[in-house]
Amino acid sequence: MNFEGLDPGLAEYAPAMHSALDPVLDAHLNPSLLQNVELDPEGVALEALPVQESVHIMEGVYSELHSVVAEVGVPVSVSHFDLHEEMLWVGSHGGHATSFFGPTLERYSSFQVNGSDDIRQIQSLENGILFLTKNNLKYMARGGLIIFDYLLDESEDIFKVEHEFDAFSGSLSDFDVHGNLLAACGFSSRLTGLACDRFLKVYDLRMMRAITPLQVHVDPAFLRFIPTYTSRLAIISQSGQCQFCEPTGLANPADIFHVNPVGPLLMTFDVSASKQALAFGDSEGCVHLWTDSPEPSFNPYSRETEFALPCLVDSLPPLDWSQDLLPLSLIPVPLTTDTLLSDWPAANSAPAPRRAPPVDAEILRTMKKVGFIGYAPNPRTRLRNQIPYRLKELDSEFDSFSQVTESPIGREEEPHLHMVSKKYRKVTIKYSKLGLEDFDFKHYNKTLFAGLEPHIPNAYCNCMIQVLYFLEPVRCLIQNHLCQKEFCLACELGFLFHMLDLSRGDPCQGSNFLRAFRTIPEASALGLILADSDEASGKGNLARLIQRWNRFILTQLHQDMQELEVPQAYRGAGSSFCSSGDSVIGQLFSCEMENCSLCRCGSETVRASSTLLFTLSYPEDKTGKNYDFAQVLKRSICLEQNTQAWCDNCEKYQPTIQTRNIRHLPDILVINCEVNSSKEADFWRMQAEVAFKMAVKKHGGEISKNKEFSLADRKELGSPEGVLLCPSIEELKNVWLPFSIRMKMTKNKGLDVCNWTEYLSAVGFSWGPARAEEEHGVYVYDLMATVVHILDSRTGGSLVAHIKVGETYHQRKEGVTHQQWYLFNDFLIEPIDKYEAVQFDMNWKVPAILYYIKRNLNSRYNLNIKNPIEASVLLAEASLARKQRKTHTTFIPLMLNEMPQVGDLVGLDAEFVTLNEEEAELRSDGTKSTIKPSQMSVARITCVRGQGPNEGIPFIDDYISTQEQVVDYLTQYSGIKPGDLDAKISSKHLTTLKSTYLKLRFLIDIGVKFVGHGLQKDFRVINLMVRIGDKVSLSYLRPNLKIQGETHDSIEDARTALQLYRKYLELSKNGTEPESFHKVLKGLYEKGRKMDWKVPEPESQTSPKSKAWDGTRETGLGRF
Repeated sequence: MNFEGLDPGLAEYAPAMHSALDPVLDAHLNPSLLQNVELDPEGVALEALPVQESVHIMEGVYSELHSVVAEVGVPVSVSHFDLHEEMLWVGSHGGHATSFFGPTLERYSSFQVNGSDDIRQIQSLENGILFLTKNNLKYMARGGLIIFDYLLDESEDIFKVEHEFDAFSGSLSDFDVHGNLLAACGFSSRLTGLACDRFLKVYDLRMMRAITPLQVHVDPAFLRFIPTYTSRLAIISQSGQCQFCEPTGLANPADIFHVNPVGPLLMTFDVSASKQALAFGDSEGCVHLWTDSPEPSFNPYSRETEFALPCLVDSLPPLDWSQDLLPLSLIPVPLTTDTLLSDWPAANSAPAPRRAPPVDAEILRTMKKVGFIGYAPNPRTRLRNQIPYRLKELDSEFDSFSQVTESPIGREEEPHLHMVSKKYRKVTIKYSKLGLEDFDFKHYNKTLFAGLEPHIPNAYCNCMIQVLYFLEPVRCLIQNHLCQKEFCLACELGFLFHMLDLSRGDPCQGSNFLRAFRTIPEASALGLILADSDEASGKGNLARLIQRWNRFILTQLHQDMQELEVPQAYRGAGSSFCSSGDSVIGQLFSCEMENCSLCRCGSETVRASSTLLFTLSYPEDKTGKNYDFAQVLKRSICLEQNTQAWCDNCEKYQPTIQTRNIRHLPDILVINCEVNSSKEADFWRMQAEVAFKMAVKKHGGEISKNKEFSLADRKELGSPEGVLLCPSIEELKNVWLPFSIRMKMTKNKGLDVCNWTEYLSAVGFSWGPARAEEEHGVYVYDLMATVVHILDSRTGGSLVAHIKVGETYHQRKEGVTHQQWYLFNDFLIEPIDKYEAVQFDMNWKVPAILYYIKRNLNSRYNLNIKNPIEASVLLAEASLARKQRKTHTTFIPLMLNEMPQVGDLVGLDAEFVTLNEEEAELRSDGTKSTIKPSQMSVARITCVRGQGPNEGIPFIDDYISTQEQVVDYLTQYSGIKPGDLDAKISSKHLTTLKSTYLKLRFLIDIGVKFVGHGLQKDFRVINLMVRIGDKVSLSYLRPNLKIQGETHDSIEDARTALQLYRKYLELSKNGTEPESFHKVLKGLYEKGRKMDWKVPEPESQTSPKSKAWDGTRETGLGRF
């Protein structure tokens, strides 16, 4: 603010008056206002000045609420409402700052900012307050501590002028900006000097020009926009007159009110962020608060203000001496040199050290002793390096939730220690020096089906990926799909399904699919992207999360499949699997419905819609009434509810009855169970008990009403020694969820749903063949999969799936024709009894998602898979890098006559960058244990020709563009430098991961022979599964060529691998005499030991340099 046009009478305040505050009242201050004000020795008012005995505030009209003295007799120079807390900041001409809390203006803090200059501007930030004086900019905490102090140089130009307005001929007094409008007030030059200009200058910032000036009826010294309902302005004069007006209208003299300052002049004015409060500061050091409500707030959302702790001596609570844990430090004891009563002589006391806490029972159970030292795995029941001390032992030494081993297999079962069955516990991978190469996955999976690795971020969806894979029409549909989108979930899911098809029991990882999943904005908006810390600690509700993921993935696949145009980016893509207007996902999962809305006026509105899944809606019944699952399902599908909705006939919101009628049933019925609270869990538990009692009574048994049954009790009832002999234990195991349900469409658009048990089929009650049933509108759905949430407080819980694997999958994998239920727990796969898939112990095993499919579903769809990738993907393509055309290319794309054939050699090398560093810890014996491996991403892939006139010339040298944060480029080993993967500044041939992936997939599918080093690890990170026909290990043959300079070159690596393989064929006579190769290799090792593994320089070189052998990476050969 410019003070040049203010009243010259302000010059009467001498600097000496500001430096030392005197509690004696100044002559300018009205003594009657300070009669009830108590001043401390420093002259600071301790209580706020009341305006009157009772203040009546009229809603919507600004009136004075409180006044307070900031500094006696020292003019207020600036005021500012805190933008983060309920505080008002005031600065004085003496450089002193004071803050007041709340609308009652209770003093919060007061401190000196500058010793001589006035405070000209105050700005609140999140962690402190900025104060601007003439010569410095100071950042201080709200309590007064200095954060930084920046000395301003008058010659230094901090800001850059973008545009100037020639507003007033004299000087500028104040201005404010709101939206596209800028309003200013100031002084104009007159013959007698400067005079206050009663025209406000208004500018449109969109066009940077002035609009019609606004004439006001007061002398404007301050102005602020108060945009509540309109963009009105508040104009304040120094004498205390205030007028409200619109910036684009005429000022009304009736809108003027008067502020009664203590001093003759108003010095500052500010408006709170909520527009509910106005603050005025006058020349006598008083602050006046005007509000439009009795209990105003300064900000819409203020955080809690931190206050100093009160004095404990005056407010000590009574101490209960009977408490054992009473801390004696709570008793205030004065400092004294006398002997305390508790200081007993040594003769009357004895030292009693605190007893050490007991060792965890799990540690003692798993401990292995070597000599007198014991070693045990960390049970992770407590935070690292923290052991809480407990004086009293817990009643139960073994907690069923916290005493769970970290591996579900490999230890003896102890039922009294564990509630969660071993195979259902969260599985972890034990990493060694070799990473995953020596981890025995076969111990967890003895089938030929492929598991999924869980260490990748957001791998909580592994169970749902398996469910979608074992839906035969979905698997075929997804693998036939290929489009031009870089991050298409359908394409990536098809690539992952292809890996699961090729695997023979080895686990796969969905890193590429999850990478594309993380780029979808809708996934992030729905909260499906978990941070590593949340996923590791299990903070999120996994059941609710996987149900949202289930809805998201079906919707996303449905949208991806609706792209019918032929892809242009991948010229080798085949035609779409679906030729109709709707996607096959819609045909499989979509249920067509009619939503009817009936108003109480009789008006009915019918709207057609569709849904891909249903959510169970449970009845509000606490009496223990028996409900079939079919009843609850029908209630959820044909939902009826009362709600407020717009009625066109009444032209307002009215209570309406909304009902949902089914027009067409889906082929796959997907159900979200929504067991997210104890209320739904109790309903499942109650219905399970009722169904169990009914099953026992059905076979002639009786059960006491007061007895509670668990799954173990039910197994005992079927045993020969049990109290009750039942003809079939399976009837008792089938708790509440049926294996089959029958649905029938009625003529009046109704739906009949009932449990379709195997018992009805056994007695001959049938509706005939499937096609005949459909003609009568009758459909039978069989349970295909259940996804359950495993509650385990120690590991944070996990998600597993029970899946009924069909005949076609067994035929491809094992050559047998049968159906079997399996448990899929990441990379743990185990066959289970079918009744285990529908048994839910709500204490630890909670249902989340159910999949029912129509009988004979596979016969309704074409299940042929045609590889959509063609040879044209290897042809030349444009680079994503903008600067790539300025540099020479490092490869020559294949021509049509060079297309590789089965058995052709291709030299391959891949380079990687690190996205997440490895997490490891040191064990007590000094060895290193990997908790989480580093996450790698492919950055460069090079393929060179292995035969023909252009042998050794690369035909692929792709740098892979990435949008994820790279923590380490590994330049020394990869040759990748910062900027190489950025399309804006890279000079390399930059492509998408999907484009390069398709090239490698095509080469693998046609059966070329790749030659390289570390191919197994490379293909694993690239996310490719290959069938190895034969493999010749060259891990002991290390190149003595200089293939690396300062950085790595993948082209030289690929060429060297080809040369080594040629040499191997030469020495072994095309692999027929491997003994000859091993003889030469043995000689090389003997020579290497004699030369201390230093390669001698050729005779032509005079430099006595020695070259060390490059033995950093394994060299191997794979034929695929």
